[in-house]
Amino acid sequence: MKNVIATVVGFIVASATVFLIENLIGHSLFPLPEGVDPMDIEWIKANMDKIPVGAKVCVVIGHFMGIVVGMFTASKISKTSMIPCYIVGGLMLLATIFNIITLPKELWFSLSDGILAIIGFLIGKRLSKNLVK
Repeated sequence: MKNVIATVVGFIVASATVFLIENLIGHSLFPLPEGVDPMDIEWIKANMDKIPVGAKVCVVIGHFMGIVVGMFTASKISKTSMIPCYIVGGLMLLATIFNIITLPKELWFSLSDGILAIIGFLIGKRLSKNLVK
């Protein structure tokens, strides 16, 4: 039961981290154009070039940090198994890949998002191994 809780809480923390960095910080520092609904995927697809570069960088940082923090949280709660950590990291990697595939982006954005997500997974794994006994 502890591992199930670790997985759920780790995923919630990972998602909250992404939301915090991407939406609250990113959109505050680098506002989207006037009248844009950030949940309108069709507008985002059609107007990716109008989104500030800083906001895009916050998305990449959010995905990276979400994976690391979520995996760390899952292992901190579990303390006995790496499985919750891998599930959280895997789900967040899949979410990042889905984001890369579904939204048209510049090459630098797609590459940095994918590469940093993988690096985040590896860092999360290393940090988690130190906590699991």
